[in-house]
Amino acid sequence: MRFYFCKTALLFLVYLKIMNTLQIIFTSLVAIIHIYILILEMALWTKPKGIKAFGLKNKEFAEETKVMAANQGLYNGFLAAGLIWSILANKTDVAIFFLACVFIAGIYGAYSTKKNKILYIQSVPALLGLISLFL
Repeated sequence: MRFYFCKTALLFLVYLKIMNTLQIIFTSLVAIIHIYILILEMALWTKPKGIKAFGLKNKEFAEETKVMAANQGLYNGFLAAGLIWSILANKTDVAIFFLACVFIAGIYGAYSTKKNKILYIQSVPALLGLISLFL
């Protein structure tokens, strides 16, 4: 009986470790995506890669809007920083807050720009991260 209890307790601890790892993986994925978006918006907005990634009309338009894009990139950096903080400090409440912000921003971005790609790039990974935190 004692062996069975120890084995069950060990399996439970392994299960908890897997869940924590899954939470870290999804939260890290969303942070990495937002670091990449920061780079695209702050450094590559007027370059061919940035123009293509955001479907901009042309280089002139990119030049005219680069300050606005850099501001957006900074906000994406803050989202990534919050997610990284939640991982390093092991704070699920902070992760929930920032993942919810990303999820809502992705829905709004997809709706307002009529680009469903945003939904899949931002909202879906954030939703998977939220689900992992609530399991």
